[in-house]
Amino acid sequence: MSANHKDDDEPDLFRKSVGKIRPVKQDKIHPHRKGRKPVPGQTLRDRQEVMQSLLSDDYEPAEDVETGDELLYSRPGLQHSVIRKLRRGQYAIEAELDLHGATSIQAREAVNAFLKKARDQEKRVVRIIHGKGNTSIGKMPVLKGKVNSWLRQKGEVLAFCSARPNDGGTGAVYVLLKRI
Repeated sequence: MSANHKDDDEPDLFRKSVGKIRPVKQDKIHPHRKGRKPVPGQTLRDRQEVMQSLLSDDYEPAEDVETGDELLYSRPGLQHSVIRKLRRGQYAIEAELDLHGATSIQAREAVNAFLKKARDQEKRVVRIIHGKGNTSIGKMPVLKGKVNSWLRQKGEVLAFCSARPNDGGTGAVYVLLKRI
């Protein structure tokens, strides 16, 4: 018996051993109930964080801010000695953001991103340079008032005040952030 003859008999042998067959109409089994779609937990948390981090331009502090006005804000319960040290510039500045030349929209996004990054890096005291508005129309500071408003809305900001003259004076603020 040759090797070719043996190969020709194998399909016949297989058919004889299997017997009569009929094709299966469907080989998929559906579950008796539909599974729930997965909940995109991280996406939902990210969206919620974005909504919470949005700063409103509609929020207005009690008064308008002039070029030479000093800014000062602290959350209730913060010790006076902490505020005094912040005003005197006695804390080390751990990060800085310069908003010179930025539009209000750019500045708002930059402040949001800057504060988030500072918190993520566990920074406690940062400086934001908003400028004095000397190049603005009417010589009125636009970003100074916006930064004043935005920082008051941020839960992670414990206090802020105008910087000392050698750190930008009324054109910059020191910001004290909560510990994580």
